[in-house]
Amino acid sequence: MQSILTIYLGIIGLVLGSFYNVVGLRVPMKKSVVRPRSHCVKCKNILTIIELIPVFSYVMQGGKCRNCKAPISPIYPLVELLTGILFAFSPFIVGWNINLLICYVLISLLVIITVSDLAYMIIPDKILIIFASIFLLLQFTISERAWIDVLLGAIIGSGLLFFIAFISKGGMGGGDVKLFALLGFVLGVKLVLLAFFFAVLSGALFGMLFLLLGVVKKRQPVPFGPFIAFGTLTSYFFGEKIVHWYFGVLM
Repeated sequence: MQSILTIYLGIIGLVLGSFYNVVGLRVPMKKSVVRPRSHCVKCKNILTIIELIPVFSYVMQGGKCRNCKAPISPIYPLVELLTGILFAFSPFIVGWNINLLICYVLISLLVIITVSDLAYMIIPDKILIIFASIFLLLQFTISERAWIDVLLGAIIGSGLLFFIAFISKGGMGGGDVKLFALLGFVLGVKLVLLAFFFAVLSGALFGMLFLLLGVVKKRQPVPFGPFIAFGTLTSYFFGEKIVHWYFGVLM
Protein backbone atom coordinates (compact mmCIF):
# COMPACT_ATOMS: atom_id res chain seq x y z
CA MET A 1 0.00 0.00 0.00
CA GLN A 2 2.81 2.42 0.90
CA SER A 3 4.58 1.68 -2.41
CA ILE A 4 1.41 2.51 -4.33
CA LEU A 5 1.01 5.75 -2.38
CA THR A 6 4.65 6.67 -3.06
CA ILE A 7 4.15 6.14 -6.80
CA TYR A 8 0.94 8.15 -6.67
CA LEU A 9 2.68 11.05 -4.89
CA GLY A 10 5.51 10.87 -7.42
CA ILE A 11 3.04 11.18 -10.30
CA ILE A 12 1.37 14.14 -8.62
CA GLY A 13 4.82 15.71 -8.23
CA LEU A 14 5.58 15.19 -11.93
CA VAL A 15 2.32 16.85 -12.98
CA LEU A 16 2.77 19.72 -10.53
CA GLY A 17 6.37 20.13 -11.65
CA SER A 18 5.11 20.69 -15.19
CA PHE A 19 2.67 23.31 -13.90
CA TYR A 20 5.36 24.97 -11.77
CA ASN A 21 7.46 25.36 -14.92
CA VAL A 22 4.61 27.37 -16.42
CA VAL A 23 4.14 29.46 -13.27
CA GLY A 24 7.85 30.18 -12.91
CA LEU A 25 8.17 31.25 -16.54
CA ARG A 26 4.94 33.23 -16.95
CA VAL A 27 4.32 35.03 -13.67
CA PRO A 28 7.54 37.14 -13.81
CA MET A 29 6.45 38.29 -17.29
CA LYS A 30 2.97 39.15 -15.93
CA LYS A 31 1.34 36.54 -18.16
CA SER A 32 -1.61 34.28 -17.37
CA VAL A 33 -0.74 30.74 -16.30
CA VAL A 34 -3.89 29.50 -18.05
CA ARG A 35 -3.89 31.30 -21.40
CA PRO A 36 -2.50 30.83 -23.93
CA ARG A 37 -2.27 27.05 -23.76
CA SER A 38 1.17 25.45 -23.54
CA HIS A 39 2.98 25.82 -26.85
CA CYS A 40 6.40 25.67 -28.48
CA VAL A 41 8.23 28.92 -27.76
CA LYS A 42 9.74 28.80 -31.26
CA CYS A 43 6.90 27.94 -33.67
CA LYS A 44 3.98 28.65 -31.25
CA ASN A 45 2.44 25.24 -32.06
CA ILE A 46 -0.10 24.24 -29.37
CA LEU A 47 1.06 21.12 -27.54
CA THR A 48 -1.08 17.98 -27.62
CA ILE A 49 -1.91 15.89 -24.55
CA ILE A 50 0.86 13.43 -25.47
CA GLU A 51 3.37 16.29 -25.66
CA LEU A 52 2.36 17.46 -22.19
CA ILE A 53 3.16 14.20 -20.38
CA PRO A 54 5.92 15.14 -17.89
CA VAL A 55 9.43 13.81 -18.69
CA PHE A 56 8.06 11.07 -20.99
CA SER A 57 7.20 13.50 -23.80
CA TYR A 58 10.67 15.08 -23.67
CA VAL A 59 12.36 11.68 -23.96
CA MET A 60 10.07 10.42 -26.73
CA GLN A 61 10.57 13.60 -28.77
CA GLY A 62 14.33 13.49 -28.33
CA GLY A 63 14.31 16.87 -26.62
CA LYS A 64 12.88 18.61 -29.71
CA CYS A 65 9.57 20.11 -30.78
CA ARG A 66 7.59 17.62 -32.88
CA ASN A 67 6.53 20.40 -35.25
CA CYS A 68 9.59 22.60 -35.90
CA LYS A 69 12.33 20.40 -34.36
CA ALA A 70 13.59 23.28 -32.23
CA PRO A 71 15.45 22.08 -29.11
CA ILE A 72 13.48 22.03 -25.84
CA SER A 73 15.29 23.22 -22.73
CA PRO A 74 16.27 20.30 -20.46
CA ILE A 75 15.18 22.48 -17.54
CA TYR A 76 11.57 21.41 -18.17
CA PRO A 77 12.01 17.65 -17.61
CA LEU A 78 14.58 18.19 -14.87
CA VAL A 79 12.15 20.35 -12.87
CA GLU A 80 9.36 17.81 -13.42
CA LEU A 81 11.55 14.89 -12.38
CA LEU A 82 12.97 16.65 -9.34
CA THR A 83 9.51 17.69 -8.15
CA GLY A 84 8.26 14.13 -8.60
CA ILE A 85 11.17 12.70 -6.60
CA LEU A 86 10.73 15.24 -3.80
CA PHE A 87 7.00 14.56 -3.55
CA ALA A 88 7.53 10.80 -3.56
CA PHE A 89 10.26 10.59 -0.95
CA SER A 90 9.48 13.50 1.39
CA PRO A 91 7.14 11.35 3.54
CA PHE A 92 10.03 9.01 4.35
CA ILE A 93 12.02 11.95 5.74
CA VAL A 94 9.33 14.19 7.22
CA GLY A 95 6.95 11.39 8.15
CA TRP A 96 3.37 10.58 7.19
CA ASN A 97 1.87 13.37 9.26
CA ILE A 98 0.34 16.82 8.98
CA ASN A 99 3.79 18.43 8.61
CA LEU A 100 3.97 16.81 5.17
CA LEU A 101 1.53 19.45 3.92
CA ILE A 102 3.91 22.22 5.00
CA CYS A 103 6.74 20.34 3.31
CA TYR A 104 4.87 20.10 0.00
CA VAL A 105 3.98 23.80 0.06
CA LEU A 106 7.64 24.63 0.75
CA ILE A 107 8.81 22.41 -2.12
CA SER A 108 6.29 24.07 -4.43
CA LEU A 109 7.57 27.54 -3.54
CA LEU A 110 11.21 26.58 -4.03
CA VAL A 111 10.62 24.87 -7.38
CA ILE A 112 8.75 27.89 -8.76
CA ILE A 113 11.32 30.47 -7.63
CA THR A 114 14.14 28.28 -8.95
CA VAL A 115 12.55 28.25 -12.41
CA SER A 116 11.91 32.01 -12.42
CA ASP A 117 15.37 32.86 -11.07
CA LEU A 118 17.11 30.63 -13.61
CA ALA A 119 15.10 32.09 -16.48
CA TYR A 120 15.03 35.79 -15.57
CA MET A 121 16.99 36.22 -12.32
CA ILE A 122 13.72 37.40 -10.79
CA ILE A 123 11.85 36.15 -7.72
CA PRO A 124 8.36 37.60 -8.25
CA ASP A 125 6.68 39.41 -5.36
CA LYS A 126 3.35 37.91 -6.46
CA ILE A 127 4.63 34.39 -5.81
CA LEU A 128 6.05 35.37 -2.42
CA ILE A 129 2.80 37.06 -1.36
CA ILE A 130 0.69 34.04 -2.32
CA PHE A 131 2.92 31.61 -0.47
CA ALA A 132 3.28 33.96 2.52
CA SER A 133 -0.51 33.89 2.85
CA ILE A 134 -0.52 30.09 2.70
CA PHE A 135 2.24 29.71 5.28
CA LEU A 136 0.55 32.24 7.56
CA LEU A 137 -2.64 30.16 7.41
CA LEU A 138 -0.67 26.98 8.12
CA GLN A 139 1.06 28.65 11.07
CA PHE A 140 -2.32 29.56 12.54
CA THR A 141 -3.75 26.06 12.01
CA ILE A 142 -1.30 23.14 11.94
CA SER A 143 2.28 24.34 12.43
CA GLU A 144 4.00 23.23 15.64
CA ARG A 145 6.57 26.03 15.60
CA ALA A 146 6.28 28.76 18.25
CA TRP A 147 5.36 32.22 16.99
CA ILE A 148 8.45 33.78 18.56
CA ASP A 149 10.62 31.30 16.65
CA VAL A 150 9.06 31.94 13.24
CA LEU A 151 8.97 35.73 13.69
CA LEU A 152 12.60 35.86 14.78
CA GLY A 153 13.42 33.51 11.91
CA ALA A 154 11.86 35.93 9.44
CA ILE A 155 13.78 38.88 10.90
CA ILE A 156 17.10 37.03 10.98
CA GLY A 157 16.58 35.48 7.55
CA SER A 158 15.90 38.80 5.85
CA GLY A 159 18.59 40.52 7.92
CA LEU A 160 21.32 38.15 6.78
CA LEU A 161 20.52 38.64 3.09
CA PHE A 162 20.02 42.39 3.49
CA PHE A 163 23.45 42.67 5.13
CA ILE A 164 25.06 40.80 2.22
CA ALA A 165 23.18 42.97 -0.30
CA PHE A 166 24.38 46.09 1.52
CA ILE A 167 28.06 45.19 1.79
CA SER A 168 28.15 43.79 -1.76
CA LYS A 169 26.43 46.92 -3.11
CA GLY A 170 23.65 45.12 -4.91
CA GLY A 171 25.32 41.74 -5.24
CA MET A 172 22.18 40.19 -3.72
CA GLY A 173 18.76 40.91 -5.18
CA GLY A 174 15.78 42.23 -3.24
CA GLY A 175 13.85 39.11 -4.16
CA ASP A 176 16.41 36.96 -2.35
CA VAL A 177 16.04 39.11 0.77
CA LYS A 178 12.24 38.82 0.78
CA LEU A 179 12.42 35.09 0.03
CA PHE A 180 14.69 34.48 3.01
CA ALA A 181 12.32 36.45 5.24
CA LEU A 182 9.55 34.05 4.20
CA LEU A 183 11.79 31.01 4.63
CA GLY A 184 12.80 32.21 8.08
CA PHE A 185 9.11 32.34 8.97
CA VAL A 186 8.71 28.73 7.86
CA LEU A 187 11.94 27.30 9.27
CA GLY A 188 12.48 29.24 12.48
CA VAL A 189 15.77 30.65 13.74
CA LYS A 190 17.90 27.53 13.97
CA LEU A 191 17.01 26.03 10.59
CA VAL A 192 17.09 29.31 8.66
CA LEU A 193 20.66 29.89 9.85
CA LEU A 194 21.55 26.41 8.65
CA ALA A 195 19.74 27.02 5.35
CA PHE A 196 21.76 30.21 4.89
CA PHE A 197 25.00 28.33 5.54
CA PHE A 198 24.22 25.60 3.00
CA ALA A 199 22.99 28.12 0.42
CA VAL A 200 26.16 30.21 0.65
CA LEU A 201 28.42 27.14 0.73
CA SER A 202 26.81 25.51 -2.31
CA GLY A 203 26.69 28.84 -4.15
CA ALA A 204 30.40 29.46 -3.52
CA LEU A 205 31.44 25.93 -4.54
CA PHE A 206 29.39 25.89 -7.73
CA GLY A 207 30.40 29.46 -8.50
CA MET A 208 34.08 28.51 -8.43
CA LEU A 209 33.36 25.39 -10.48
CA PHE A 210 31.46 27.39 -13.11
CA LEU A 211 34.35 29.86 -13.30
CA LEU A 212 36.89 27.08 -13.78
CA LEU A 213 34.76 25.45 -16.48
CA GLY A 214 34.13 28.76 -18.22
CA VAL A 215 30.37 28.52 -17.78
CA VAL A 216 30.29 32.02 -16.27
CA LYS A 217 32.70 34.92 -16.40
CA LYS A 218 34.20 36.83 -13.50
CA ARG A 219 31.69 39.29 -11.97
CA GLN A 220 28.88 37.80 -14.07
CA PRO A 221 25.67 37.64 -12.01
CA VAL A 222 24.54 34.13 -11.11
CA PRO A 223 21.00 33.32 -9.89
CA PHE A 224 21.12 32.55 -6.17
CA GLY A 225 17.59 31.12 -6.00
CA PRO A 226 18.58 27.52 -6.80
CA PHE A 227 21.19 27.56 -4.04
CA ILE A 228 18.67 28.98 -1.59
CA ALA A 229 16.35 26.12 -2.56
CA PHE A 230 19.10 23.55 -2.00
CA GLY A 231 20.13 25.04 1.33
CA THR A 232 16.53 25.28 2.52
CA LEU A 233 15.59 21.70 1.67
CA THR A 234 18.82 20.37 3.16
CA SER A 235 18.10 22.25 6.36
CA TYR A 236 14.41 21.31 6.42
CA PHE A 237 15.02 17.60 5.83
CA PHE A 238 18.23 17.05 7.80
CA GLY A 239 18.77 20.19 9.89
CA GLU A 240 17.75 18.78 13.25
CA LYS A 241 19.99 15.73 12.80
CA ILE A 242 22.91 17.89 11.69
CA VAL A 243 22.54 20.17 14.72
CA HIS A 244 22.33 17.21 17.11
CA TRP A 245 25.38 15.61 15.49
CA TYR A 246 27.34 18.87 15.65
CA PHE A 247 26.67 19.51 19.32
CA GLY A 248 27.27 15.83 20.05
CA VAL A 249 30.76 16.16 18.58
CA LEU A 250 31.42 19.34 20.59
CA MET A 251 30.26 17.74 23.82
